[in-house]
Amino acid sequence: MARWCYRHRLVVLLLWVGALLGVGFSASSAGTNYANVFSLPDTDSKTAYDLMMKAFPNTSGDTDTVVWKVTDGSVRDQAVRGRIEPALDEIAKMTGVGAVTSPYAGARGAAQISQDGKIAYAQLTFAQRANEIPKDLVQKVLDTAQHAERGGLQVELGGQAIQRVQEPPQGLSEMVGIIAAAVVLFLAFGSFFAMTLPIAIAVFGVGMGLFSTQLLSHATDIPDIAPLLASLIGLGVGIDYALFIVTRHRRGILRGMDPEESAVTALNTSGRAVLFAGGTVCIALAGMLVTRLRFLDGVVIGTSLTVVLSVLAATTLLPALLGFLGPRVLSRRQRRRLAAEGPEPEKASGLAARWSVNVEKRPRRIAALALLVMAVLAIPVLSLRLGATDQGNDNASTTTRKAYDLLAEGFGPGFNGPLQVVSVGGDTTTLVKDLKSTPGIAQVAELPPAQGVTVIQVVPTTSPQSKETDDLIDTLRDQVIPKAGAEAHVGGVTAVSKDFASVTGDRLPLFIATIIGLGFLLLLVAFRSLVVPLTAALMNLIAAAASFGVLVAVFQWGWGLDLLGLGKEGPINAFLPVIMLSLLFGLSMDYQVFLVSRMHEEWVHTKDNARAVRVGLAETSRVINSAALIMVCVFLAFVLSGDSGAAMAGVGLAAAVALDAFILRTALVPAAMHLLGASNWWLPAWLEKRLPHLAVEPQEEPAPEPTEPTGPATAIHGFVRTRDGDPVENASVVVMSKGGRQLDRVTSLADGSYIVSVPAPGAYLLAVSSSSYGSKARQVTVTEGPVVYDVELTGDEVDAVN
Repeated sequence: MARWCYRHRLVVLLLWVGALLGVGFSASSAGTNYANVFSLPDTDSKTAYDLMMKAFPNTSGDTDTVVWKVTDGSVRDQAVRGRIEPALDEIAKMTGVGAVTSPYAGARGAAQISQDGKIAYAQLTFAQRANEIPKDLVQKVLDTAQHAERGGLQVELGGQAIQRVQEPPQGLSEMVGIIAAAVVLFLAFGSFFAMTLPIAIAVFGVGMGLFSTQLLSHATDIPDIAPLLASLIGLGVGIDYALFIVTRHRRGILRGMDPEESAVTALNTSGRAVLFAGGTVCIALAGMLVTRLRFLDGVVIGTSLTVVLSVLAATTLLPALLGFLGPRVLSRRQRRRLAAEGPEPEKASGLAARWSVNVEKRPRRIAALALLVMAVLAIPVLSLRLGATDQGNDNASTTTRKAYDLLAEGFGPGFNGPLQVVSVGGDTTTLVKDLKSTPGIAQVAELPPAQGVTVIQVVPTTSPQSKETDDLIDTLRDQVIPKAGAEAHVGGVTAVSKDFASVTGDRLPLFIATIIGLGFLLLLVAFRSLVVPLTAALMNLIAAAASFGVLVAVFQWGWGLDLLGLGKEGPINAFLPVIMLSLLFGLSMDYQVFLVSRMHEEWVHTKDNARAVRVGLAETSRVINSAALIMVCVFLAFVLSGDSGAAMAGVGLAAAVALDAFILRTALVPAAMHLLGASNWWLPAWLEKRLPHLAVEPQEEPAPEPTEPTGPATAIHGFVRTRDGDPVENASVVVMSKGGRQLDRVTSLADGSYIVSVPAPGAYLLAVSSSSYGSKARQVTVTEGPVVYDVELTGDEVDAVN
């Protein structure tokens, strides 16, 4: 497939461009129909909601608030009314505004003025839900209301519709993320053309994913946070997957391969790993479905679709683009050096190789230090509290946050999250009386009944996000309502948030067990090992605990919130653990696959665990760290999205990816694999026979073996020395056929000498490795008689066998 795409590159590019334009045009014509459906069957708040919708069916439009405060005098003063009332009248006449409830309209409006007369509010009821209201209408309402401001009169607005117009321009966070990724890619590749390839793949994958999700929003319930999360994960994986393939392709060209063969080889090796990694991400995302929270179903659809399209772009569009670039995928300096000096030897050198050797030398010390860092970062997770963010968590400079604070100042902190006690029978009078005498309740108002349903508005004395409000809801449900002998249910936004957090917390263990179990089975089949998937599962849990510790410290404790401009501290969004764990488990599985597949490749050839881990880490750590750095940049850019949920997910995922790549995959995993030795690759014989074969690496084509012996067996012998000429004792010397079959293996003596036997003249692969001085692999041609071949180990390079 890679070869076909490479050779028919113009056709492939036109098909992708046509598909993107076609889906984009269709999505733009259809518009959006996102819907946040917090369906929680068998919960008290859902029962209350259903009863209210039955009795009051015409309350579907979004309700927002205009709040004003005077410094001197009272809001009842004629000078204040003379500025506010004309503005409210003008807003009421706007098309799309259903009603305006003014505090100056009779006795009912008097309750909308604070006791000290300094603060008042008016309610605006729109004809549509917040996400359906045209932004120009909301902006017009905002401008009209704030035009009434003057010295001593402050006017602010709150509500979901108002929040939408104060968000940064759509696409800002994506653009910042792409620019940051481009800088990292340019530093990694040193080539403008190579830099553009991963960006192009991500743009095509995310663009197709977002347009498709927008079209699907007309057919099923997809929450408005789904496209943000889809673009967040799509940009990350799209750039990363293309990065892995392009890196392998560039390495092939540098080692003398034809560009077409290099592209085909890159797709047939790294491309397979990308396909496998994308599948693990989708499986981890699909794990959200076991929670049976309808709100998350749309998130699964949007994110999974975007990941699938990103993988498709990386495996079809990328080889076509590689065909257009040819050798220009290298930097000019690399092309000049390749022409002057010829192909590079197959080795990993520099910092990656030195770190790989250090991990092999000191696995216990490095593993202990990495575990200590992760444990310290995980400590805050012990105080994790799930809930819901609201406009009280917005940045202090926003009008929604100012309106929230003014309402709390004038009418009490619980005014921003009233409870709705919905009664359908029993002694309602006694219930109202008991509610008024319940500690923690500031205000009780009984609304006129409709169709046998009575709604009692209850304003707590504490804020919607406080633990005391959660305790009050439990008290009403467990004590006050049963004692009054009424048949009633507690609803409202605050109660829904509490129930959502409770349901999520109850179903979280099942969810975690599901995605860990599925990941374990995938890695078990791919790497034919029990220890590798067990290690991966344990590392995922460690990464999750540490990343949630960072999340709690920042968003719940407020560390660095002002620096990030993310508003006020509060509970962690109830849906975030499920979404974050899905993305984290999927992405960390990516890094595990790329790291271990290279180690497994080396293990299959040499059966030397120390060498396999050392070579695998040396060859993949740089690209994994580059990929992680890109992910971190993309995720942190979503702090600019203006959506608190997306900002929280961005910071959490950035921390998770950074910890996973820079500490776990670069230090803890290889250190643990060195300590475990050959048991890393152990699999019971009975299980080996029953498991299906699913190889991440391509099946090795049988290489031509040396010809049958035409004379006596011969040998390769010589000395293993350091760069300074000192002998290297106990170095492992392995001779293999070109197909990777081990023919002989010895250990160098005290003077560094070795001798290995070969069956006949021919070309062989000689691999020499030492825990202290690194490794080297070279092709040795044996003619008639023994061949003398001395090996120099430098300590700062790690050679690959294949």
